[in-house]
Amino acid sequence: MEFYGKGNLWSLVEEERRNMHFTRSLPFSNDQNVTEPRESPFVSPKASSVSAASILLSPVSPETPWKLSPMHASATPSLLYHCLASLHRYEGNVFSIATSRDFIFTGSESSRIHTWRRPDCAEVGHIKASSPDVRAILAHGRILFTTHGDCKVRVWDVSVTEKFRPKKITTLPQSNSFFLFPKKSSNQHKDYISCLAYNHGEKLLYTGSWDKSVKVWNISEKRCVDSFMAHEGHVNAIVINQQDGCVFTCSSDGAVKIWRRVYGESSHILAMTLKFQLSPVNALALSSSPSSCFLYSGSSDGLINIWEKEKTSGRFSHCGYLQGHHFAVLCLATIHELILSGSEDATIRVWRREEGNCFHSCLAVMDGHHGPVRCLAASLETEGLLVYSASLDRSFKVWRVKLLTPEKPEMEELVVANDQQTEIEEFEMSPVLSPSWVKKKIQANHF
Repeated sequence: MEFYGKGNLWSLVEEERRNMHFTRSLPFSNDQNVTEPRESPFVSPKASSVSAASILLSPVSPETPWKLSPMHASATPSLLYHCLASLHRYEGNVFSIATSRDFIFTGSESSRIHTWRRPDCAEVGHIKASSPDVRAILAHGRILFTTHGDCKVRVWDVSVTEKFRPKKITTLPQSNSFFLFPKKSSNQHKDYISCLAYNHGEKLLYTGSWDKSVKVWNISEKRCVDSFMAHEGHVNAIVINQQDGCVFTCSSDGAVKIWRRVYGESSHILAMTLKFQLSPVNALALSSSPSSCFLYSGSSDGLINIWEKEKTSGRFSHCGYLQGHHFAVLCLATIHELILSGSEDATIRVWRREEGNCFHSCLAVMDGHHGPVRCLAASLETEGLLVYSASLDRSFKVWRVKLLTPEKPEMEELVVANDQQTEIEEFEMSPVLSPSWVKKKIQANHF
């Protein structure tokens, strides 16, 4: 990640505009009622009439979905961000985002998994499945895992070729081909699969569902090797510590649980329950390094609770919470010491953890969505951090985030002089929610 000093802020803005070279980007289909009875792994994209590169030099055309926002400085002089691209979906809400080395994948209410090339955000095509409601996506290497409304997982080969030609490897659980009307497998989830996690070393896929259970799949053998009731409510998120194989789950029952795999077996046992609040827990993120391990959980009360792994006992102890969001925290993502949180209040907050302790500071409040931020993904690029976000306002956005390193004397003077002003700005950064969403919130009495 590159860091920039305070003296070149305006040159940085101009450099961003000069360096933006998007290839032709593609709008989604306007057809909202498309029936797709058959499964076809690839559909060629159609050319867009307006390239995104032309948007930088001329007013936004109604024919193109892409928009470029001006550069924004955060309340503290340590971060710059702006929206590189914004796309409105006509196929429904975006439920999931995943990134690989070369691609960005988005899943929505439709049965199409749209694929975008990194880092220029040009759409290269989409994967077409037979079942809609792609609630969760996970990418690892050349493999892509997607969950669908039929309560099954599809595994795709998305190897980089001259032309994007994904191939379906298998469906989990596999259907019995001996019957004309196959029975529902006993290993199949009974409700939506809401989250995925993958153990890289053991090649085990974990699926969490609204049926309150977690299932473990051996990808090499294409079968379910373990299944257990994990919570008393919907399982909303799963993360895995790749260093020791610990599995973390959270639920609408307000609990965060830690599971360990029995040595030499496929079964799992409950190692610890972290229940600090009664509010439903919607998201988890893990920030792990050889010297430290932090677990973050986002809940419906707007808080992000923090647990740190003790070096001596290996247990996770609660060391505080992050407060700033006005409504529920729906998604989390971590990149090294940075934590990103998306909320029902339509904002994305960027937090930074200080090295060697649990102290966190909010670097920026990124607003631009007009509905709850449903999912987040982030990746490191040569020019900084790229953040991908999707909202229930049916928009998908790409943000450029750059950290700054101002000189210490100037920074201290600015903090002292603008201490009260910073607090006021933080309070005034209230989101602009769409009227339809506010109406739904009032009717549902969720305030």
